[in-house]
Amino acid sequence: MHLRSPVPSNRPSRPTRIALAVAAAALLAPATTACGDAGGLQGAGATATAISPDRLWPDLTPASSPAFEIGEVETEVVKGIAVPGGDIHEVDPVAVVRAEIAAHPGDYGPGAYQETARRMSDCGRSGTAGRACPVLEAYYRDLTGDGHDDMTLGFRQLPGNLTAVRVYTVRGHRLVQIMAYEDAVSGVELAGRAVIIRAPSEVAGYEYRLQWTWDPQQHAMLLTHDEMMRTGKPRRSPTPHASASPSASPSPSAPASGR
Repeated sequence: MHLRSPVPSNRPSRPTRIALAVAAAALLAPATTACGDAGGLQGAGATATAISPDRLWPDLTPASSPAFEIGEVETEVVKGIAVPGGDIHEVDPVAVVRAEIAAHPGDYGPGAYQETARRMSDCGRSGTAGRACPVLEAYYRDLTGDGHDDMTLGFRQLPGNLTAVRVYTVRGHRLVQIMAYEDAVSGVELAGRAVIIRAPSEVAGYEYRLQWTWDPQQHAMLLTHDEMMRTGKPRRSPTPHASASPSASPSPSAPASGR
């Protein structure tokens, strides 16, 4: 049997490596002494132990249906509103609000938001009368991911301080409402394919932040986040400063010499 000859190695032999290591240590020693611990790695302390969640009441039968019907997935075709060419930009926002009032007269009659219905006649007017129109400016962005803009619309629900927020899309040349919410609103944002609504809280220094995100399975905007957040940095009482020590009384000036 022919045995393969060992492959020659370029690595130095073990005695040679030991000699090189000793020489390198001797060269680095003065530099280490001069630099001290500058640039060295330091421990960050003990790592906190991860704690897994504890399941409470494991024998409790899980609920299979919600306790309250809040209409989380409600979409509806807006009747009486045409979408010319399938372009939502051609839809009149004021006409959309009028269609909602007509479809839900009980919500905009006596004892409800009747002031909103009354002020709709001011929409389209110029000057002070036009500013009384409860319909806010419409915004357009693709929230459903189909490559076409959708419309986010707001209008005041009067009397009171509520603002209605609606989102509409187009399906088969029909206008479809895919989100509806009303609250005392402090701000509304569009972020990606989400609508974020901020509302004041009864807790000082906090606000509610609610986010609706498009869901392709439900074909609607779903409430995906509902949280309470701080509105800013906590205020701190000013630190009292030690009062300055009274300045020493000026020494009496020497009397002027007479001539």
